[in-house]
Formats: sequence, C-alpha cells, structure tokens
Amino acid sequence: MTNQVDTHPHKKDWYLEYQIHKNRPGLLGDISSLLGMLQVNIIAINGVDVNRRGMLLESEDDERIALLKQLLERVDNITVTKMRHPKIRDRLAVRHGRYIERDADDKKTFRFVRDELGLLVDFLAEIFKKEGHQLIGIRGMPRVGKTESIVASSVCANKRWSFVSSTLLRQTVRSQMAEDEMSPDHVFIVDGIVSTLRASERHHMLLREILRLPASKVVEHPDIFVRETEYTLDDFDYIIELRNEQDEEIKYEVIDQGFSSFGMN
Repeated sequence: MTNQVDTHPHKKDWYLEYQIHKNRPGLLGDISSLLGMLQVNIIAINGVDVNRRGMLLESEDDERIALLKQLLERVDNITVTKMRHPKIRDRLAVRHGRYIERDADDKKTFRFVRDELGLLVDFLAEIFKKEGHQLIGIRGMPRVGKTESIVASSVCANKRWSFVSSTLLRQTVRSQMAEDEMSPDHVFIVDGIVSTLRASERHHMLLREILRLPASKVVEHPDIFVRETEYTLDDFDYIIELRNEQDEEIKYEVIDQGFSSFGMN
C-alpha cells in the first residue's frame, strides 16, 4: 500500500483592513463580490476604527491575495491600510470592533481600563494559547482586576494556573510546586511585590526555575520585580497596564511606605 500525498493546499488566514473615504451604497457588496470571484472566504468582518473596516479572510492561494490587493487599490473611495497574516491585535479588533491601545514608543506595552476587562481577558487568552516561553508584566493599582483577569484568561485558553506568589485571598509564597504543576500547560502567576520583598531564598530558587520554563509567566507589579531582581523590563515580552480610568496614574511610592496598604489585588 503506497502512502498518499495530501495534494490539497493549506488554507491560510489573512487580515484585510481598509479606510473608507466615502461609504457609498453597495461598497461592501462590491468588495464581497470581488472576494467571492477570487474564492477568498470571509471569516469575520467589523468596523475597527472611525471609517475603517477589518476583515479576517481565508485563502489557499497566496497569488489570489496578491491579486486581491491590486484590485482593491483600484476601488474608488477606499484605501487598503493592512493586508497581512493576522496578529493577535487584528483578530481582537475584528472581534471587539476596535483596536487595543498600544504605547507609541514602547510597542510591547498595551493599555486597558477596567471597563475593558472582557477585551483584556480575550487578549491574554490569545497570548496564553501560544507555546513556549512568554513573560508578561501587568501594572495596575490595587483592586483594579489584575489577578482576576489572569485567572479568567487562563480558563479561556484552557490552561491551568498556579499562584507562585499572591495576595488575592491570603498571602501565598510557594517554596515548592507539585510535579504536575511544572508543566508548559500551566500559567504561572507571580506577585512581583510578594516575591521580592517578603519571600525566602527557597522561594527565589523556585521562581528562577519557573521563569526558565517554556510556559506563560505573568508578573504583577513588574517595575518592583525588576527593581529588586536581576531581571529587566527588556526580558518581558508584553507589558500590560490596567487602570480604573484612562488618566489614572499608577503610583509605586506607597509600596515603599508600607506594603500592606498595597498588597490586595
């Protein structure tokens, strides 16, 4: 019996975004018809900004995507702004109808307010689904929803989670983990204040071991963590800022004055 070779081309996902200069009647229908003629499937579509529309597409032929881009550049009243394999932000923009705010100078820093916890949970879940080493830092004042968002995101990503250090219910400082916890399928949650200001050397040894695992690690209060350890902010793959309101200032002075007043999440 001979092995049969799969001759079916692999379908790829694409993200198309275009700016609408004049939203004339039938514009979306014309673009949809063009996609249909090129046998490019529309997976999802939504407005992603003022006068911008985003589409998640599926195609088994890269040449058709290149031709689509050329043809769309000739369509009146629109300008193609993105045509690429979708990133996490692209998928979430189509799903939620807007882009996540990102720092203009530091592209790995993303900002949310408490009213956007659903979007934050979705964003973190997409990160947790990735395989391999990932280090995420979350900044935010007490009781803004940091820990709860991490746990909810782990559930959405179908991952187990383990508190390495925490103050969610009572102060948790782990000095050892169960064998089945030291797994890439876990999300490890670290309170950067507890781990650096209140922990033993045994905890520090465990923490260093966990940070080397090919898994997702989330450090709350990363600025305190890097201040008290050999790690730097450059070691983080993502930095997330969570505020109660858009203009809230995340202050750390209170930590030096007394950890207990800042410890609850």
